Amino acid sequence: MILPTANTIAMQTYLNQLSNHIAAGRHIALVVDNAGWHTSKQLDIPKNITLIPLPPYSPELNPMEQVWEWMKNNYLSNICFDSYNDFLEKLTIAWNHFSSKRLLI
Repeated sequence: MILPTANTIAMQTYLNQLSNHIAAGRHIALVVDNAGWHTSKQLDIPKNITLIPLPPYSPELNPMEQVWEWMKNNYLSNICFDSYNDFLEKLTIAWNHFSSKRLLI
């Protein structure tokens, strides 16, 4: 899911979608950094999801930081995107390529 903003509303949308895809009787733990939208008291966290916050100022513990680094270095650097949709297209290509590389994951 790619959303145009990162805020509490977007996080709630993501949590709701994620919750709908969790099999009945299952529960997931979702590791999050300390971005305000991840820790907002306004979030209504679904019963089948537990948020696990990382310690403050610890990007080295956040595996997503390494994913972004790989995508920037291999697909998204030194590019002037024509539009937001162009960015989304290239980001999707980068993500699909990354996710197909099991050794990287």
